[in-house]
Amino acid sequence: MPQILSYSPASTDKSPTKDTRHVLVYLVSGNPGLIDYYEPFLSTLHTLFETSSVQKGASIHIRGRNLAGFDDSDHDEPFTKDNPPRNLEFQIQHVLSDIASVKVEAKGPRNGTPFDDVIFIGHSVGSYITLEVFHRHLHAHPEIRDVNLRAAILLFPTITHIAQSPSGRKLDLLRSTPFLDQNAHRIAKWFIDLCPASVLRFIIRRFMGFPPHAAEVTLRFIQSRDGVWQALHMGKDEMRTIGEETWAEELWEIADEAAEKDRDVPKFFFFFGKGDHWVAEECKDEFINRRLQHAEREGPKHKRGKTRVVLDEDAIPHSFCIHHSEKVAEKVKFWIDEILSI
Repeated sequence: MPQILSYSPASTDKSPTKDTRHVLVYLVSGNPGLIDYYEPFLSTLHTLFETSSVQKGASIHIRGRNLAGFDDSDHDEPFTKDNPPRNLEFQIQHVLSDIASVKVEAKGPRNGTPFDDVIFIGHSVGSYITLEVFHRHLHAHPEIRDVNLRAAILLFPTITHIAQSPSGRKLDLLRSTPFLDQNAHRIAKWFIDLCPASVLRFIIRRFMGFPPHAAEVTLRFIQSRDGVWQALHMGKDEMRTIGEETWAEELWEIADEAAEKDRDVPKFFFFFGKGDHWVAEECKDEFINRRLQHAEREGPKHKRGKTRVVLDEDAIPHSFCIHHSEKVAEKVKFWIDEILSI
């Protein structure tokens, strides 16, 4: 199972010049944090860029990687009480370190240099991680101080009060029940280990309706040594951590230089699903209203929030990467074109 998915621009007879803008599109996954779930989405996005004539002199690189702890090979020792699975803060640091280390891979003078622009795509809790990265960048986090974070597209974002969502209430109940809090991962793993792989595959394909690609990723995930514990541990930490919005208003504002160039492109794009079981509707509405009020307030243009909220009308589910990768990739491509249009 790959820990990293990376797509570079196709080689052509005309190599990039020193004036070509190299743009990194970086995906932060949801939970479970296995990047292989997103292979159809990222490969479709890559194909859309490769076949598009709207490049604006930009060379688009795409990258995504596993969140920490979801693949047994990324940690030497099994998880124990003294070596617990990775929490949400660990994942934020994991992404910060990765984004700081990635450089342009291309022929010519730009090879090994920093990207000109970085555009994040966050899915589910990956949206929360993305906003934390932008927040820390705003406060000159030493690892990414010199990274040019251009914008972010946040898909089915779980960014406030996740424990109040329909699915969040169930997971929070598990977290608040001492026996289940300590043993849910053991019980789940015990049942999984009782079933042959053929039976598990049948259940995933027939009863859960997963296509072959997602079914194989899920099978490898639940049969791994530590994956189930990692997912539950991180999920419970999400219930504790993702509550009241704590980011300062300046996070949503555009930089002075963008205002001077009269850029009207949003800094953040939010794509909310209809009836998303991981999002509390009343909390989502409050969040959207705050963003609208910030955008419309009096004052300098760069002091107004620059966000765009899109509400899904196609009944795309929260776990879009299972069945709806192509449709969401088309939406994301359209927004990235807009981001790079100026």
